[in-house]
Amino acid sequence: SARSAPPASWYLALLGLAEHFRTSSPPKVRLCVHCLQAVLPRKPRPAWRPARTSSSLRPLPPHPQRRPGPRAPGKAVSGAIPQFEDVKFEAASLLSELYCQENSVDTAKPLLRKAIQISQQTPYWHCRLLFQLAQLHTLEKDLVSACDLLGVGAEYARVVGSEYTRALFLLSKGMLLLMERKLQEVHPLLTLCGQIVENWQGNPIQKESLRVFFLVLQVTHYLDAGQVKSVKPCLKQLQQCIQTISTLHDDEILPSNPADLFHWLPKEHMCVLVYLVTVMHSMQAGYLEKAQKYTDKALMQLEKLKMLDCSPILSSFQVILLEHIIMCRLVTGHKATALQEISQVCQLCQQSPRLFSNHAAQLHTLLGLYCISVNCMDNAEAQFTTALRLTTHQELWAFIVTNLASVYIREGNRHQELYSLLERINPDHNFPVSSHCLRAAAFYIRGLFSFFQGRYNEAKRFLRETLKMSNAEDLNRLTACSLVLLGHIFYVLGNHRESNNMVVPAMQLASKIPDMSVQLWSSALLRDLNKACGNAMDAHEAAQMHQNFSQQLLQDHIEACSLPEHNLITWTDGPPPVQFQAQNGPTTSLASLL
Repeated sequence: SARSAPPASWYLALLGLAEHFRTSSPPKVRLCVHCLQAVLPRKPRPAWRPARTSSSLRPLPPHPQRRPGPRAPGKAVSGAIPQFEDVKFEAASLLSELYCQENSVDTAKPLLRKAIQISQQTPYWHCRLLFQLAQLHTLEKDLVSACDLLGVGAEYARVVGSEYTRALFLLSKGMLLLMERKLQEVHPLLTLCGQIVENWQGNPIQKESLRVFFLVLQVTHYLDAGQVKSVKPCLKQLQQCIQTISTLHDDEILPSNPADLFHWLPKEHMCVLVYLVTVMHSMQAGYLEKAQKYTDKALMQLEKLKMLDCSPILSSFQVILLEHIIMCRLVTGHKATALQEISQVCQLCQQSPRLFSNHAAQLHTLLGLYCISVNCMDNAEAQFTTALRLTTHQELWAFIVTNLASVYIREGNRHQELYSLLERINPDHNFPVSSHCLRAAAFYIRGLFSFFQGRYNEAKRFLRETLKMSNAEDLNRLTACSLVLLGHIFYVLGNHRESNNMVVPAMQLASKIPDMSVQLWSSALLRDLNKACGNAMDAHEAAQMHQNFSQQLLQDHIEACSLPEHNLITWTDGPPPVQFQAQNGPTTSLASLL
């Protein structure tokens, strides 16, 4: 009865105690759960009208990479809460989070479902709890259930007149559909989102944040498809949008519709995210110096944010940035630095089981690429095989298989395995993914294999397909690799003029990237071409260039193999090793570099 109901101060005290126990160091989870459980079954006196502010929300973020992505924290601010049910919903939300932290997900789900069922008259909490349960399903890789919940949330937001939060639900659903590669459903959904975002009139920061969310999805969609040139207009709009947001001040006036009381991401997090997708674009396009510049800016921003914010998404951003810059280092001839950054990724993953689960396949893929660069082909094969076992992401799978095929080609005695792999990534028919870039790379691998088998006309056909596709989307590194290999084929066939016409632009493009391996290869071909044509001075200049590149790569090779982190190449099972034993020196062949 109302007479026997405890006073309002009891509920405030219970919630205050729960927060105290939750934020203790270490957290006193059991005591926090007891406090929250004590709140749920009780009813307060009708006259109680407490006011609460600054409740936390974790809506679903976009993911810029081709595997299940990190959580993005956002913030929601609620005004006066006129009903005790709001306190009950907050207790249910916090309690479900604690259950998840204790790996009791099956206990959290029915609690959230019940809270969602009885919160339909409270728009703010109904939307927030839908986001929370959708996120829980996403973390469990149950994207179908998450999409269904987000669809329910979008329809509810429409009914209660919140086009802003409807857009948040739909954009979150679009992100998950992209992760599931349901492209036929993505296109009409993104078209609808674009219309809602443009038509919505409200808080400028909220409007621009919706636009950033929308453009991030568009950019990552293009990048997943390997369409580096086609994405440029969207990427430019995204960069302009984040500049606009940085000039706006937070509006303290709360929206009149309680369903609008959400933010997607803090401005500072959006800034890092835009840097990140810019790095992804620069890496694919072969603008490696630009990728380095934006990585440095993003990592500097991240370090500042992590001093004040322990949000898991910041570590996820950091890992994805490092993954891309590691690939840049390997291309530009900085293997020792790449190996140290791989070790840094290992350390970050040691701190978070979820982070390691999401990035283990990428980590082994990076180690495989490093092993190729130091000519440890057996270790490269082991790393790529481990990565294939750990991934369900189709684009990453195709990328790994393409690189594993290059290992078998170099080994020269793995024909049965190689034919099996090449059949699975046949670019002429039934290519397994929609990525333009990966299909172009598959043509290159076919050309490389045909070259090593002496089938030069077939090799030229494959390489011309690669050139056609890479030129169409400004894939500079594939263009450089194809040109130098075509130049080598024409040199072997004795067509020195045509060989020179290929090798010279290959060297120019490789210098612009800069790609050390292609520069080494091109300079050796230019040396031999000029010798064959009797151009002694040009041959001497090319020979000197080749010697300089060889020395740089040799020194870097020795430095990398001397690092204790080099022992990571033998790790193929379980979590990343914590310690490394120093080696006396390099243990790999240097012949391939000279």
